[in-house]
Order: sequence, then C-alpha cells, then structure tokens
Amino acid sequence: MVRNIIGSALAVIGAAAAVASPFQAWYDGRHGRDYRVEDLFNGITGTGSDLWVSLLLPMVFAALVTLIGLVLRSRLLVALAGLVVLGFTILWMVRQGQAAGSLSLTSDGTGLGLGVAAALGGGALLLIAAAVMSGRTRRRGGHRYVGDRNRDHDDQGYGGHGYDGHHDPEARDQWYADDRLPPVQPPVNGPQQQRDDWEPEPRSWDSREQPWAQPPPDDTTRRPYGS
Repeated sequence: MVRNIIGSALAVIGAAAAVASPFQAWYDGRHGRDYRVEDLFNGITGTGSDLWVSLLLPMVFAALVTLIGLVLRSRLLVALAGLVVLGFTILWMVRQGQAAGSLSLTSDGTGLGLGVAAALGGGALLLIAAAVMSGRTRRRGGHRYVGDRNRDHDDQGYGGHGYDGHHDPEARDQWYADDRLPPVQPPVNGPQQQRDDWEPEPRSWDSREQPWAQPPPDDTTRRPYGS
C-alpha cells in the first residue's frame, strides 16, 4: 500500500513534468511546442507547429497512459509512459544534433534548455515510479469453502463448517468431521432387526445432496471421519 502511494506520487510528478516540458525552451530558446512531431522522423526544420501536433502530443499521451496505469495499478502502463517520454525526447535530441551539427549546453540561454531536462527527468521519474509500485495484489491460495450458510465468521475461518485451505491439517480433519455426508442406513435383515456390526461404506460427495458445501481444493470426494 505504501509503495503504491509513493509510486503514484512519483508518477504524477513525472507526468506533470513531461506535459510542462514543451512549454519551456528546448534548444536556442525555441520551445518544444514549436517542434512538429513529424520533424522527429523527417528532420528538424525551422517551420513552426500547431500546439496539438507538436511535442506536446506524445507528452499528453504519456500522461494519459500514466493515469490509466495508476487507476489500474499497472506497473507496466506506468513504465510504458516513461519509455514514451524518454523515447521521443532522445529521438528529438538525435534529430536536433543532426540539424545543428552538435548539441551544446551553455549558460547564456543557447543550446539545450530546461524543457529537455524536464522531459528527461519526467520520463526517469515514471520509470522509477513503476519500479517502486507494488502493483495490484493477488490473492494466493484457494478460496474459502463453506459447508454451512449459518457458520460463525471468526478470524480464523473455522467457524461452523467452514474450511480454509491456508490453515493446518487439524482444521481440515475437523472440517471433514463437521461437514461429512449423512451416513447410509444399514441393511435390514428383518422387519425390526438391523445388523449392529454393519459399517456404512464411504459415499462420494454429491452437490445435489449438499449444494452449499463445496469440496476442498485438493480433493474431489468426501471421506468419512477418521479414514
């Protein structure tokens, strides 16, 4: 839980930095929103760009993927958003280096600007967030099998005739004892006479006799108590 909260906070900060980066200078005072997405594949030109076909487009897409990943608690989607941000930023750096001959970082406002740093930092934060998040928790083991609808709901899961496969074998044996099928009536030798030494044979579990009682996960038949 704590890891998901920390990872979500890092992911939100990273996505915000990525979206804000096109509104800052990327190179020689030129903002990222002035670069067209198609220039990343055809070569950097001096032509301006509309807002929604500029570098803002992949950053907004990455932010949307991040939000979906946080809602679903998916580490994969958050990591994918970070790769999108880093991928487009690095591709822009390659194209800008080809167009300018080299990339430089100077203190007078020329060369690489804060927008590039914000984009790289946002993508890195998204990858870190994906690594920090624990993701969606999955329940391990079998489900709880209930033999009595009116069983007690205690903390251990042993109330009434319930059996929880996570616990010790003694509880499993007790479940067999409390939730076994009713014994088969012994054969009658006469009108009023029954055999005292007759023992009932084990019967297979039938859901039609006890539709609310489910077999344990490691067995498909019921055993008489003590077998």
